[in-house]
Amino acid sequence: MVPKVSSERRLSDHLGTVLVRLGIRRDSYRIAPGLYALGEANESSPVLVTCNFKLTFDTLRKAMAGRACWILVVETYGINVWCAAGKQSFSTEEVAQRVRKCGLDKVVSHRTLILPQLAGPSVAAHTLQRLCGFSGVFGPVCSCDLPAFLDADMEADTAMRTVRFPLGQRLTVALVEVYGARKLLLWLLAACFLLAVLGPAWEAPWGVFRAGLGAYATVLCGFVTGVFLVPALLFRLPFRAFAAKGFVAGAGIGIGLTWLMASTPSQALAQVLACSVLASWFAMHYTGSTPFTSLSGVDREMRFFIPVQGGLLGCAILIWLIGSWF
Repeated sequence: MVPKVSSERRLSDHLGTVLVRLGIRRDSYRIAPGLYALGEANESSPVLVTCNFKLTFDTLRKAMAGRACWILVVETYGINVWCAAGKQSFSTEEVAQRVRKCGLDKVVSHRTLILPQLAGPSVAAHTLQRLCGFSGVFGPVCSCDLPAFLDADMEADTAMRTVRFPLGQRLTVALVEVYGARKLLLWLLAACFLLAVLGPAWEAPWGVFRAGLGAYATVLCGFVTGVFLVPALLFRLPFRAFAAKGFVAGAGIGIGLTWLMASTPSQALAQVLACSVLASWFAMHYTGSTPFTSLSGVDREMRFFIPVQGGLLGCAILIWLIGSWF
């Protein structure tokens, strides 16, 4: 008995996609591991392997609309294929174990699994035969290319093997940071008004309120720059490190901000430094959302830039306070 699924997505699926794209319930948006039938799958239908992150599962079944296939879902604890491969949860052993548990050899007459290409770092296709009796073939990068891949007798051209990261995908992934940063932004709002009280207190209460809002406007500019502008200009900003890209973009936005808000040179310098640091900090979060980074590279980047960010933010606060006091 194999559950049958449809390629059509319901309203609840669309709503779940929107919430997950915003980072809401992301960790629990998963489907039970196992074997699923799409369309009128039979013993000769292809077997597509994927993770149990429901957004990935929904994308796959939508791409295979009008086709008959089996979908073998492995346990990745709700993590997408690429990240699960990096964490070794989408592994050769897990795929083989899922094949055995599902009794796949009793369902299909062939012995071929179509694996997602982005699972390559942790799945050794050539050893699957020994572990479960099925050989593995890596499919295209994007699930939308699967129909053409199957029609070409499981031969992928260069375009199917190329990892792309267009503007729409970069901004879609960036949306997750909005929800993830909600608590930090509230704490930063409180910190801005605390600094305003410590700063131009002789202008209270209006001066404190205006100074707090001005400081928080700098925070929001740094946040928007790091979360959205850096991904949008990812290929145009100099430097390889995302934190360095954030510094460049944040400095540019900070300089523009001083024309609108800064009334003294010290305030202008503090705004540029703070906007640069915050943009760099939030841009560095984006390293886990792109196909252009590695774990060791991210570790090196964090070890170098986090002390720099902390030092420059401290300088910005001191400059802002000293300018207010004197």
